[in-house]
Amino acid sequence: MAQMTEMAKYDPLAGSAWSAPGTVAGFSQSPPNEVLMRFAAGELARLGRPGTALDIGCGAARNAVPLAAMGWNVIGTDLSWPMLKAARAREVSGPSPGRLTFCLAPMEQLPVPDRCADLVIAHGIWNLARSANQFRAAVREAARAARPAAALFVFTFSRHTLPDDARPVEGEPFVFTQFSGQPQCFLTEAQLIEELADAGFTADPAVPITEYNRPTALTVQRGGPVIYEAAFRKRC
Repeated sequence: MAQMTEMAKYDPLAGSAWSAPGTVAGFSQSPPNEVLMRFAAGELARLGRPGTALDIGCGAARNAVPLAAMGWNVIGTDLSWPMLKAARAREVSGPSPGRLTFCLAPMEQLPVPDRCADLVIAHGIWNLARSANQFRAAVREAARAARPAAALFVFTFSRHTLPDDARPVEGEPFVFTQFSGQPQCFLTEAQLIEELADAGFTADPAVPITEYNRPTALTVQRGGPVIYEAAFRKRC
């Protein structure tokens, strides 16, 4: 049974694309990430008990609802109130052994206890950080929430989205405005590994770092971002 924690009676993203009705409707129809679903099923089997999954930037619950149906107790956070309302309304097909709780919260201030999560999901959220400081604060929050040996699933923008000659915002190591006009994070693989290592996460070979949509000499990029997908694990 889903629960909604109202941390505010307003929408911090009001007027932005993330709270626009069309965007919310599109996210409400998005299917789950199948790589994440397979990885989460394996993690649940490894735990041998009901686990807690923290879905940071859960949007309209494309992943949160299927995870609850799988048996996870899911805490979904997002900064768009319309997205969370859509998440709450999303139906689970059949009985759900897990529980859903949704909270309005920024990625760098998660309303959860220390070491509460067996699985942390950062699916298309950390790339929205507007500075390296915000990115690092968000990663540290994920590390704070993760139990020792907890899994982390990451889906984030690659530096290969942008031309080689693109320059970051002054004073920033991996924040660029060229993609959308807004500051967003585009990391190289080495930067991603280093930033997560600094927070206590190491790569998990169960989901090796994979780059999607990267153009080659024989292809032309079609406007979407290049994406890194990978699993990591919190050091004990």
